[in-house]
Amino acid sequence: MPDESAAAINTIAVIIDDQLWNGEVGDSIRNKFASPVLGLPQEEPLFSINQYPVKLFEGYSTDSRNIIIIKKDIENKFEIKENEFASPQNAIHISGKTAFEILELLEKNTPAIIQKMRATEIAQEQKTFKDSLLDTKKIQKKFNINLLIPKKYEYVMRRKNFIWLKKEITSGNNSLIIYAIPWQSIGRNNAVKDIIKTRDSIGKLYIHGSAYKTQMVTEEAYSPYFSKTTLADNKAYETRGTWQMKNDFMSGPFINYVIFDKAHRRILVLEGFCYAPSKEKRDLMFELEAIIKSIQIKK
Repeated sequence: MPDESAAAINTIAVIIDDQLWNGEVGDSIRNKFASPVLGLPQEEPLFSINQYPVKLFEGYSTDSRNIIIIKKDIENKFEIKENEFASPQNAIHISGKTAFEILELLEKNTPAIIQKMRATEIAQEQKTFKDSLLDTKKIQKKFNINLLIPKKYEYVMRRKNFIWLKKEITSGNNSLIIYAIPWQSIGRNNAVKDIIKTRDSIGKLYIHGSAYKTQMVTEEAYSPYFSKTTLADNKAYETRGTWQMKNDFMSGPFINYVIFDKAHRRILVLEGFCYAPSKEKRDLMFELEAIIKSIQIKK
């Protein structure tokens, strides 16, 4: 049986000789897999990359969950092998006769590689907190959904169609909010505008700073990143951006999912946001994304 992979979250081991790594192939890998995470106020890489020469491949680098093995060979080849040296693991094998042919294979297959790696990391993140989960009966009763939420989160506010949970961290906190809105609240043609309008109205109602007349609003200086997706077998919209506390100094990133719950004729909104001025925020937001993507809607 393969060993259990033990790498840090969102890391890739790249097995490649220095000559290729220091040239165009290495540049392409860094540009694609260490590109900035969307929606964060400062640049942080999508994946942290550790490079190892091929001759050092046998050893501790093989227990990484995500490995990209690149080498020159007599044939052009692209292959994804699951659990080859450890479990869970994605081992991506790319070979080509020339650097140009390796670059072509990278260009063609990068979206699929990233999608597979992110799915593996989400599942791993969920696995890390499955052993110590919060009792979510209050969420189940109010919204008819199941979520995997780490025990370190606490309920800080409950209203008729709204729940706010928070986890305290050093010099800040991670927050998850859940609410339901009427079916027609988000239009197809004005989705981004309607989502921002809705989240700002929720901020005005419930999410305030310590000073007088402070409320959470969407940061206007940066356009949010919007995409269509599927969540809990329903059509959904993903929005990433930054928030700020109006009339205050606080700010940070958010990730918002609008889920069209057709069976219950409602729109569910799950949003994660963090306040961590002295910390990197990629992994904090990734935890929130993993929580939201664990959602199951009861029939």
